[in-house]
Amino acid sequence: MRTLCSSTLIGEALLIMFAGLVAMKLTDVGTGTIWAVSAVAIALCVLLCGVITRPGAVYVGWALQLAVLAAGLVLPTMYAFGVVFGGLWWCSVHYGRKIDEFKARRAAAESAAAESPVDGAPAPA
Repeated sequence: MRTLCSSTLIGEALLIMFAGLVAMKLTDVGTGTIWAVSAVAIALCVLLCGVITRPGAVYVGWALQLAVLAAGLVLPTMYAFGVVFGGLWWCSVHYGRKIDEFKARRAAAESAAAESPVDGAPAPA
């Protein structure tokens, strides 16, 4: 899950940076305000990459997805990007958890196979 979610968050950080550049030119919102909000969101994306496996981090990621969607109030294109990255976030969390479960089952099967005797040889006492 960590790899998929981190990839989505880094892509989202880049999106926020470029959206800040566009919003600076196309909206009446002050440059300082745009960059303050963008910097906080970018920092949150990057920091969340490091703690994504901790409890509650996925929920913070969902809040970030809602914030990107809400950025459509300032820059209407962000509605579309919010939906796209919300879908990517869902896929990252959903399929990332499935991959983690598969890896855990595979590791358990390999450790069980390593512990079992081979070719009918007696188990060591």
